[in-house]
Amino acid sequence: STEIPPYVTKCPSNGFCSRLPPDCMTCNTNYSCIYGKPATFDCKVKPHVHCVDQNHHEQENFTINMTCQFCWQLATTDYVCTNSTNCMTVSCPRQRYNATCTVRDHIHCLGNRVFPKMLYCNWTGGYKWSTALALSITLGGFGADRFYLGQWREGLGKLFSFGGLGIWTLIDVLLIGVGYVGPADGSLYI
Repeated sequence: STEIPPYVTKCPSNGFCSRLPPDCMTCNTNYSCIYGKPATFDCKVKPHVHCVDQNHHEQENFTINMTCQFCWQLATTDYVCTNSTNCMTVSCPRQRYNATCTVRDHIHCLGNRVFPKMLYCNWTGGYKWSTALALSITLGGFGADRFYLGQWREGLGKLFSFGGLGIWTLIDVLLIGVGYVGPADGSLYI
């Protein structure tokens, strides 16, 4: 009967209680929380879990302050999703795929921590970064790089200003080289 439960391996020993992963604690649902507003939840550590407060005193009961929102409403940086294996990669800007997303351990939210989400496929219109860079270096003064990327207004501007007397051409070589300037349709380079 002294067997240690499997969740204990996820729980850091003697860390701050407020930084414990959700698997290490049990919290009372705060039914009076207002969506998008800060809320306080009363929590208790599970058996065999040891944590401390800011004064390094061991605690069993503590409170967590978080924003009142469901897990699927979190910012994209707060969860990790599976990648698609069946996305088309050429000319499909509106195609989506079903992903399974998991909330990061240190983030607290309401509802299921694993949830489905429809995400857009990474797509390309067939533009190559190497071609855009080569055009920028060789024919950039005539706007060939911008015409290639579908940015015809900027291409005309470069053509009739002789690449901004060379200054615009040099800047575009740098911007295309680092990937800041991309295709006009918002797609990714191949």
